Amino acid sequence: MLTLPGLIDPHVHMREPGATHKEDWASGTAAALAGGFTLVLAMPNTHPPVVDARSLAAAQAAAMAGARCDFGLYLGGTVDNVKQAAGLAGRTAGLKLYLDQTYGPLRLDELTAIAAHLAHWPPARPIVAHAEGRSLAMVMALAHLHRRRLHVAHLSRADEIALVRLAKQRGWRVTCEVTPHHLFLCEEDLPALGPGRGEVRPRLASRADQQALWKNLEVIDCFASDHAPHTLAEKDGPTPPPGFPGLETALGLLLGAVHERRLTRTMLVERMASNPRRIFGLRAQPQTSLEVDERARWEVRAAEMHSRCAWSPFEGYPVRGRVTRVVLRGHEVVRDGEVRAAPGYGRNVFG
Repeated sequence: MLTLPGLIDPHVHMREPGATHKEDWASGTAAALAGGFTLVLAMPNTHPPVVDARSLAAAQAAAMAGARCDFGLYLGGTVDNVKQAAGLAGRTAGLKLYLDQTYGPLRLDELTAIAAHLAHWPPARPIVAHAEGRSLAMVMALAHLHRRRLHVAHLSRADEIALVRLAKQRGWRVTCEVTPHHLFLCEEDLPALGPGRGEVRPRLASRADQQALWKNLEVIDCFASDHAPHTLAEKDGPTPPPGFPGLETALGLLLGAVHERRLTRTMLVERMASNPRRIFGLRAQPQTSLEVDERARWEVRAAEMHSRCAWSPFEGYPVRGRVTRVVLRGHEVVRDGEVRAAPGYGRNVFG
């Protein structure tokens, strides 16, 4: 039996408020605990989005009522909330800037607004950017000019990982994350997934891009699920929204990579626990750990999972290692697949 520290996912979407038919805090954090995550940081592109004191308070209240694991919330940057956002920094996991197309209304295109956020956001708190290609080069340069820490969400391409590598070599204050679906899926898998179920942002990239991620693991600071649930009816509909669920499959996929010696246990713990805690300034969770039957082999079956969306792009995929027990703050919250933590047990780590 393998014992690990509680895992941290710095990039999830809980869909509450506004889209609880896809997921809510109770179902999403049940999925998190079942996957070994004892702390999640949730993105602000809800309905309404989390962009000011009122929407932040409402989102925090929903999370406090429903969350089974510990949590933090991001604030979204907009054209007109620069100063208000900076004043709320201490109550959030960080500022999220959406600079490329994604799900929700928070895309930020105006250069002056992006620069203003970088100038006003407190230097001690992280800024997270959804930025691809040229947008990535732009926001990295602006962050460096303003001496701000930048965390790049879900890198997916060879040119992007090369850019982050170069920035780190030059001493720029940049960190990055990669998702399991960009490590284990690529555009060659799209025919099997189908057009709607393959929709995700950033898009699944080429086999060469995928291989570049594996070849540059030392550049990658975090593995983040980007858990973004939508129902099958939505994914199979005429306008499928982008996003994959991922909280319950991430550890099994990555433990498979450990078994194949593509990854070491130490690298896994660094990217799923130590580094997220350091980057986002998260306090230690006392008496928190998980036990994993490292020899267990299983196939992904969405029908057996806790996420409300009830599907997975990894359906039928063979994975390795099963979470058998999770302890959070001294209380057993998972035992043999049963989530025992009640809604509301989770704590706001920025409260």
